[in-house]
Amino acid sequence: MKYAVLIARILLGLAFVATGVMNILHLNKQSMPGDAGLFLSLLSTHGYMTVVALIMLIGGLLLLVGRFVPLGLTLLGPVIFNIFLFHAFFAPSGLPVAILVVVLELFLIFAYRLAFAGIFSSGPEVLGSPKL
Repeated sequence: MKYAVLIARILLGLAFVATGVMNILHLNKQSMPGDAGLFLSLLSTHGYMTVVALIMLIGGLLLLVGRFVPLGLTLLGPVIFNIFLFHAFFAPSGLPVAILVVVLELFLIFAYRLAFAGIFSSGPEVLGSPKL
């Protein structure tokens, strides 16, 4: 299990660091046809993809370094969800890779599930106040 977590963490981290750097430096010159290309063009033109690329880069670096992995997984979660939805609705040809990324993310969340225990608490305590 230890090696599977390490491999999944490195694969996911490398994928997001590489993609984040490519998007920040505008090295991704391929365009997608149809609505997918239009959608990505709009996001890129208005700078939205630069912010997403920074989040991808930071999350990927946290996974690669191995420190604050739950924070990296938390940052990448919404990005991965949007990647999956983008490929499900706009570009189904990339859906197998998107599913693989979702599986790696879910596997790592399961492996680090103790770090996420507070999120799933039904009545969390607030520091300095009595429990309601």
